Amino acid sequence: MANTLEIVDGKLTGRVTGEIVDRAGKARLLRRFAAEAGVPLSQTVAIGDGANDLDMLNAAGLGVAFNAKPVVREAAHTAVNVPFLDTVLYLLGITREEVEAADAHEED
Repeated sequence: MANTLEIVDGKLTGRVTGEIVDRAGKARLLRRFAAEAGVPLSQTVAIGDGANDLDMLNAAGLGVAFNAKPVVREAAHTAVNVPFLDTVLYLLGITREEVEAADAHEED
């Protein structure tokens, strides 16, 4: 979830287009995604690093602070302070082999 930057004639204008994705918007989008996917909100995972992620992290079944500011680390269910997001996959019990198999399947 991110804001979409406006581009005109191949140049950034300094404006955003569409819905502004703010703190409340991120939580709203997580709830919408869960409803559309038929996934209970309690089974969702959200990852964030800043105060604008707090509502989303609190709404998720598992809120993960990723290289986050202290206030976010304190509010999240868990925190990861490593350079790569794949650590979160392992936290969820997904093995490297499963990730590689999924990657290979996508290439087919």
